[in-house]
Amino acid sequence: MATVSGLLPVCARAFVRLRAFPATTSARLFSTTTRPFSQLQNAFPTLSNLFAGTPNRYGLKASLAFSVVFNRRDFSNAPGKVNIGHLKGALRTHASPLRVQLPYSIILSQKQALGTVATAEKGSGSGGPTARPIVGYWMLFSASLVFGIIVLGGLTRLTESGLSITEWKPVTGALPPRTQEEWNVEFEKYKNFPEFIKLKRNMTLDEFKFIFYMEWAHRNVGRLIGVLFAVPFAFFALRKGYMTKPVKTRSFIITGLIGFQGLLGWLMVSSGLQPHLLEDEHAVPRVSHYWLAAHLSSAVIIYSLMFRAGVDILRSNLSPERLQKIKSALTSRALIPLRPLSHICVALVFFTIVSGALVAGLDAGLIYNEFPKMGLGIMPSDMWNYSKKEGKGRWWVDLLENPSAVQFDHRVMGITTLTAVSSLWLFSRRIPLPPVARTATNLLLLAGWGQVALGITTLLYMVPIPVAAMHQAGSVTLLTAALWLTHVIKRVR
Repeated sequence: MATVSGLLPVCARAFVRLRAFPATTSARLFSTTTRPFSQLQNAFPTLSNLFAGTPNRYGLKASLAFSVVFNRRDFSNAPGKVNIGHLKGALRTHASPLRVQLPYSIILSQKQALGTVATAEKGSGSGGPTARPIVGYWMLFSASLVFGIIVLGGLTRLTESGLSITEWKPVTGALPPRTQEEWNVEFEKYKNFPEFIKLKRNMTLDEFKFIFYMEWAHRNVGRLIGVLFAVPFAFFALRKGYMTKPVKTRSFIITGLIGFQGLLGWLMVSSGLQPHLLEDEHAVPRVSHYWLAAHLSSAVIIYSLMFRAGVDILRSNLSPERLQKIKSALTSRALIPLRPLSHICVALVFFTIVSGALVAGLDAGLIYNEFPKMGLGIMPSDMWNYSKKEGKGRWWVDLLENPSAVQFDHRVMGITTLTAVSSLWLFSRRIPLPPVARTATNLLLLAGWGQVALGITTLLYMVPIPVAAMHQAGSVTLLTAALWLTHVIKRVR
């Protein structure tokens, strides 16, 4: 008869089940009359993997929980008796190490060992990324920085500062000019490009310093985000137990997107420095609205990946009891149609943001400053002018390049998104929801109506910078509310 000692006071609750298994069960059978518990652990690879990691003083990882299943037949024939209540109590209340004489067989099924409770890495109950809580907080902190740079980028565009720095120096460009001579050199560079020649011939050096610092701040915040994401990522990835493979993969993708975002930013700026903008007398020296839309879309995608990763990781680290409560609250069949509706809202918000970038890139907010009409009707009279006058015969040219049509598109997208959000909210009132999900739907509705109100105000007052910046921030806030809703109603597996 062997002794099994130190079953451990685990942090997560362990589940002990008594079941009747036939002697021929496919589960691996180990006899404790010949093997101590430590040898049994080594003989069972899956359980041994669960025990891997930093051990506590009882030799097992603190977050481990597992299932022990006794064969009723062997138990009933055993000469000794085991107080199962004491065993359960020790595992639940974190008592001191337990010594139990087990004169019977123990069946440790791989499926039961892995499936009954949270594993050593925790978070299997959430179905999402799993990692330590600090990784989740780091993701959310990074997302907040991206939120800030999106708003700062909007201010850079609104103040027409984006073309003030005419070179791309990822490293040496981090420092601004420090002497008067250096400022004069930068100003002379700017004078050689279309924006100054066509639009700002009367600009003074002090005015140039303002737009230079706006663009410089935008680029440096981007550099800061890159460093504050890449360095902690390398630290977490190299330290055992901080990240799982899915989280590492997602973080690696985000790191690549951050670098790509910098490249997109320069391609956008360089599109406004091209010589052909001087050759064409009707051309307006500004960045390509296509590159602007790509630049903003990339930032929004990065933000969304960070935010969802952060909240998923934090939920995965909840206690098994809380995860079980969440799982029970989300089992209602009434939630099934709400999940795709929430994802539709996320998609609509994203594409509305993209259409808003096209509006900003074409300065389409400076025309038809009225609502709901555009001129004499709901649809502008010059909606299809480009495709007709230029003989292209392609309607999509107007939808992408005609400022009147682009503003109309944005109006339609905004109203469609608001309709979807309002419909989701009305539907949610008819079904039972957990309190956090109810809060999420209410915040989504509030953000949707607030964003539309800001958009109409921006239009009616011909794009005042403070209101327009709030409108851009409101779009990301609305996206955050939609993403949070998809998270809180996501099924716990």
